[in-house]
Amino acid sequence: MQLIYAIVQDKDVQRLNDQLVKAGVRATKLASTGGFLRAGNTTFLIGVENDQVDRVLELIRQSCRAREQLVTPLSPLGNQVESYVSYPVSVQVGGATVFVVPVDRFEQF
Repeated sequence: MQLIYAIVQDKDVQRLNDQLVKAGVRATKLASTGGFLRAGNTTFLIGVENDQVDRVLELIRQSCRAREQLVTPLSPLGNQVESYVSYPVSVQVGGATVFVVPVDRFEQF
């Protein structure tokens, strides 16, 4: 058995959730926040048998797309904490960050 952690931008969550339900894959969703953009994410916890991992990864790949987005981070100007200058920066957002880890033991009560 494997545990798949999929960290997904909120814009892709509904599409992925629909695909998982349609495929009969059970998942737990947790609200999370990204560190750099401080934007909303959802972390999916998906426990599957070893032979189902590739199928679930393909569902994630099809549902989550990377896109460019302009953001305006605030950065301090000089030594003055109160003064901030913002410059628009193009960053890649979306897609999914996925970890697949082995499960030593699984219990359901």
